[in-house]
Amino acid sequence: MNPSTSPWRVTPLALAALAAFAAAVPTAFAQAQTATLPSVEVVGTTPLPGSGVPLRKLPANVQTFTSSELRKQRTGNLTEFLEQNATGITINAAQGNPFQPDVSFRGFTASPLLGTPQAVSVFFDGVRINEPFGDAVNWDLIPQSAISSIQLIPGSNPAFGLNTLGGAIALFSKSGASEYPDRPGGSVSLSGGSFGRRTLGFETGGKQGPWDWFVTGNDATDDGWAEHNASRIRQLFAKVGWHDDSTELDLSVSGANNRLAGTQTLPLSFTNIRQAYTYPDQNINRAAFISLKGSQALSDALVVSGNAYLRNYTNRSVSSNVNDNFGVDDPVQATNDSSLIDQRSSGLGVQMAHTGQLAGRANKVSVGASVDCGSARFTRATQDAAFTPDRGTVGNGDFATGTDADTSTRYLGAFVSDSFDLAPHWALTLAGRLNRADVRIADRSGSAPALNGWHRFTRFNPAVGLNFNPSSSLTLYASYNEGMRAPTAIELTCADPNAPCKLPNNFLADPALKMVVSKTNEVGARGKPAHDTNWSVAVFRTDLHDDLQFISANGVAVNAGYFQNVGVTRRQGLELGGGTRFGPVALTLRYNFIDASYRTGFVENSRANSSADANGAITVRSGNRIPSIPRHTLKMRSELDLSAPWSIAANVLIASDIYARGDENNLDTNGRVPGYALLNLDTRYQITPHLQLSARIDNVFNRRYANFGVLGENVFTGPSQGFDAANPRAEQFRGHGTPRGGWVGVHWAFE
Repeated sequence: MNPSTSPWRVTPLALAALAAFAAAVPTAFAQAQTATLPSVEVVGTTPLPGSGVPLRKLPANVQTFTSSELRKQRTGNLTEFLEQNATGITINAAQGNPFQPDVSFRGFTASPLLGTPQAVSVFFDGVRINEPFGDAVNWDLIPQSAISSIQLIPGSNPAFGLNTLGGAIALFSKSGASEYPDRPGGSVSLSGGSFGRRTLGFETGGKQGPWDWFVTGNDATDDGWAEHNASRIRQLFAKVGWHDDSTELDLSVSGANNRLAGTQTLPLSFTNIRQAYTYPDQNINRAAFISLKGSQALSDALVVSGNAYLRNYTNRSVSSNVNDNFGVDDPVQATNDSSLIDQRSSGLGVQMAHTGQLAGRANKVSVGASVDCGSARFTRATQDAAFTPDRGTVGNGDFATGTDADTSTRYLGAFVSDSFDLAPHWALTLAGRLNRADVRIADRSGSAPALNGWHRFTRFNPAVGLNFNPSSSLTLYASYNEGMRAPTAIELTCADPNAPCKLPNNFLADPALKMVVSKTNEVGARGKPAHDTNWSVAVFRTDLHDDLQFISANGVAVNAGYFQNVGVTRRQGLELGGGTRFGPVALTLRYNFIDASYRTGFVENSRANSSADANGAITVRSGNRIPSIPRHTLKMRSELDLSAPWSIAANVLIASDIYARGDENNLDTNGRVPGYALLNLDTRYQITPHLQLSARIDNVFNRRYANFGVLGENVFTGPSQGFDAANPRAEQFRGHGTPRGGWVGVHWAFE
């Protein structure tokens, strides 16, 4: 085996981490020997219920958060909570709306933006909620108030199926039995503050005999911190369950009706970051979702579980864009691009888990299968427009339909996983999944028959892991796993460099793409020497083979381009975490280092890059850093209980600089988007047992910062930043973070 390509090659990073790890183990082992036996934390190793194994037997750096932590911090949405608390999670403001960020987990993305290469699976009660059309994740559709717990499972765990290249985020909902086990109850929350944000939320639930129920809803309005980025969020979730000693059955229904406006990225020459480059840019997201999940214990050792779901999702979007062809032969300055996605999806899964003995040793095996189907109609229309003095677009004439297509997807999977105790302190984990993805595309207009196509992707993905538990409070592990992602209809129909697409994209007849295959190595350790003290360390490497990249087109529109396989890319790094309590003070620290790089060279168009040749091309070489991924992030949280009813807490978030998209060769003279450090404060005061007052301030020092960048040509170089396409200027565009904001809330609990 060539040592330069071996997945097990030892790097200086791995040696340093293992040395630190080895130095820490003796002390941790000694502490663990005298520690009180901790409670057993069970982690789901597949999306379906009934497959959980103790954390000490899981060969991965799993993170778990509970609803009590969400309630304490009262962040504006789920992604803000993950950004401030989870190791390896960063977000960016590419869409300019707080409810539509790109979420990066170990350098892999789960984004609401169609066409973003997705690499993280997101599950809600065992149902994969990546949209069948584009694999996007619409974070605004997830009600934070319905979440009971969050599990972040890193790596290419094959049991979680397609698209789990960098990891899976599993969300579990509340129930009446878990929230109000003794008597029915509920709560009402009101909050308001900066940027005209006003929220009203409620929840109620209860349990009676084998039945339980839970309902929650949210209505939020936000005027936006910038011009033209207001939001309206309306969410509802309800669940009814029936449980006895051997049977669990839950039926849940959820819906959302949201209106979200964005601001786009801004060129550096725009000094007022509250402006919009162009507007309007708006999305209307509506969803209805019903799911049924349950499990039946056939014996003390055998459990059968399953789920089934139906989902309807509609997205209507309007975006304003510069006309890339503006000139003497085309006097149209701008276009308004309108798109509609009308999608229906359904699926079911079944699993059998057996806990028993094999050769006299404890063994738990799970086998299962799933099918997920989706169909969508995609239409796109364009309207000629002109710019107003403040860069708004005024339509001229009717919308002309450019695309009318049907797409369908069918994902089939069969998996097996086994956790076997090799010896009293050793556990072996084996898993594998056979995936098959079928993607069909059909032209409805009758004018683009070349669009019709059918694509199939099939692969078996294995995993193996080994755990060593010298005591109940110390775990050492190593693992290797593989995963796959099939190109989406969006990518398959936008892969021709001679016919770039806009996002949301315009379907074309383009070359086929290859599936992306991930291969992940991880070694690590974790310990819990005391009830309120824990630590973890992990070293990982994931190589993506035939990775997909959105390549910017050779024009002024920064959202125009095409997809292509670019060979091998790599994300490798180090994760450190720990938490403890000193009397009234609780401390948590999480550090993440990610070295994300291209391992295969390629050529792309990036005319705005200062190092581009006369044709606008740049050469990306092996070792160049992948844009948008900070190498270092540090998160610290401190909570101080001042007295029985009052507590105050601080979150510090530090992120290092990043390269802008379009600067994949790392040579543009604009350099990197600078790093930043933020301080957020939150506090709670329990006025009575049923009434709580809360407040939070984000970005306390009002730092001006950006967490996203892209290279493009600024055509608003005239007086007062007016339209002047004859004199475009290559610049770095940035997605700016939210300025200082403060909010106060009142929360009333009732029985």
